[in-house]
Amino acid sequence: MKIDKRIIPLAIGGLGIGTTEFTVMGLLPDIAKTLEITIPQTGHLISAYAMGVVIGAPILIGYSVKFPPKKVLMAFMILFTLFNGLSAIAPNYTSMLIIRFMSGLPHGAFFGVGTVVAAKMAGKGKEAFYISMMFTGLTVANLVMVPLVTYIGHTFHWRLYFAIVAVIGLFAILFLKLWLPAMESNQNTHFLEELKFLKNKQAWLVLTITAIGFGGLFTWLSYITPLMTVISGIQSSQMAYVMVLAGAGMVVGNLVGGVVSDKLGPEKTCALLIFLMMISLTGVFFLSEHQNTALILTFMCGALSMSIASPINIMMMKAAPNSEMMAAAFMQAGFNIANAMGAFFGGIPLEYGLPFNYPALVGVGMTFIGVVVSVRYMYLYGKPSTEETVTECVSCDK
Repeated sequence: MKIDKRIIPLAIGGLGIGTTEFTVMGLLPDIAKTLEITIPQTGHLISAYAMGVVIGAPILIGYSVKFPPKKVLMAFMILFTLFNGLSAIAPNYTSMLIIRFMSGLPHGAFFGVGTVVAAKMAGKGKEAFYISMMFTGLTVANLVMVPLVTYIGHTFHWRLYFAIVAVIGLFAILFLKLWLPAMESNQNTHFLEELKFLKNKQAWLVLTITAIGFGGLFTWLSYITPLMTVISGIQSSQMAYVMVLAGAGMVVGNLVGGVVSDKLGPEKTCALLIFLMMISLTGVFFLSEHQNTALILTFMCGALSMSIASPINIMMMKAAPNSEMMAAAFMQAGFNIANAMGAFFGGIPLEYGLPFNYPALVGVGMTFIGVVVSVRYMYLYGKPSTEETVTECVSCDK
């Protein structure tokens, strides 16, 4: 299948965002040593970035929705590149904390606008696939860039990690300028108008599926290292390969999720994928002692972790026909809330001394709630709409 070059700039942006978001976790000891702080303090840099994502998404989109999407995306990527560049030279903990918060601001906003732009470029029947192509950058970051940049940062200096991310950002800006088509802005809206979709029950159901149902998978991902080393008997030195396996699953799952969603419809696909998440997490709980089975489940859970991105974003845009970009931005906040909830609730059994496979059992409960809500959503809103809100193809050469 020929790749539409117009989607490549969005994928490059996703590559940069994925690299900066996930690489820092493997370099915490190196950063702590240079800045002369503890590892828990260094972990606050992750929290600061996540807070920037949650706060920045609705605010930046709210104030930029009247501008042409191409210029908005370029502006977001300029901010992303600037603050990641500054992260490479931050002299102390306080400045780094502030800069990481600022780095997170354009994250959700970029994906929010990018999701709608990708759907519009696709045209009817290919929206989910185009959105999955944008998120391919994020999955490739986990598969290739995160282990590579972690190695570079650990071997030479962690500041090179931020410098590499800034270079990726420069490439994204360049290709946004060259290949992304110009689109008309929505001049007949304002911040409060964009937020009216929050009065819609349909939108809240989608956010619930995201935060709770999808959050169940983060009970597994947050504690994957002790799960695999203590329960499955994987050597700590082999965990990099385990994460590559999970990353490969993300790449495959992301693309498959987009294709299946376009065939079955996003509502049915979402319900199916959340159900498969529940089954896979049940397998993690009962079968992780068997090393080969644990590796197969790692690939499956990795695939499912990204497969839902396209269909659930389509569902959210349908729930907010007059404010798709703001709704897509809230989805990014929802995914970060899912991350936080999965880590928090998954850690509760560990605080009581239970083995490291028990977070997955918590995930089973969370995904069960997601299945119930997604099935309810499917029956309420799964019928084809007579009004297409995001499927108008942009009239430009492919």
